[in-house]
Amino acid sequence: MSGPTSPVDGAPGGQALAGSAADTNSVRGSRPRNRLAAGLIGALLALLGFALAVQFRSHSDTDSLTTAREDDLVRILDDQNSRIDRLQQQINELQTAKQRLSDSTGNDAAAREEAQRQADALAVLSGTVPAHGPGISITITDPQRALKAEDLLDVVEELRGAGAEVIQFGAVRLTTSSAFTDENAKVMLDGVALQAPYLVLAIGDPKTMDTALRIQGGVANTVGAAGGQLSVDEKNSLSITAVRGVGQPKYATPVPK
Repeated sequence: MSGPTSPVDGAPGGQALAGSAADTNSVRGSRPRNRLAAGLIGALLALLGFALAVQFRSHSDTDSLTTAREDDLVRILDDQNSRIDRLQQQINELQTAKQRLSDSTGNDAAAREEAQRQADALAVLSGTVPAHGPGISITITDPQRALKAEDLLDVVEELRGAGAEVIQFGAVRLTTSSAFTDENAKVMLDGVALQAPYLVLAIGDPKTMDTALRIQGGVANTVGAAGGQLSVDEKNSLSITAVRGVGQPKYATPVPK
């Protein structure tokens, strides 16, 4: 998954100094930055791994593919294989970048640029900055208030499975820790009450996400069976402005270097 990048231009501060002592100091000064860059990439790899686990968790007992047509089952299988290929490619790219940084201890500018690129991508994935790109706008009506938390979660899972990189549900920016719950006849998302009609914004390949939502026996059928309607508007450019704050871990602390 790639996010907007903001390369940092520039070169190592000051002029190059002659002599072995100056070279040693230059290498020592670059090591903290390289460790920072490697740490950022490591965090992003962990996030990708977690996303992979979330995307492939089992569906609930109420989900069933027994009524799906053969063509739909083949399409679902192809979609699952595409998910694996996309995530594996992203992991390989990050591992390559990490190795490149490890081998470029004398190139401060390259290390800073790579660290900034990964920091920007991590900020997009964690929901702490706005994002824009091609995507879809989804409207879900629910006149009978029959849709439950599980049904709305299915919408998000289908989008993630179809490669959505950023999702905003109502006014809430989704992250890997987001949760839908049923409380007092309302559907809550991360403590915020959702109101129908539901508006969902997702950045990713518009056609792939649209197709995923309309698979036979999928979320479009669930919405229709509940008396509602799901409509999708594909967009060449879409902005998601909702952001999340950076939470403080309660138990975890960084490993001492």
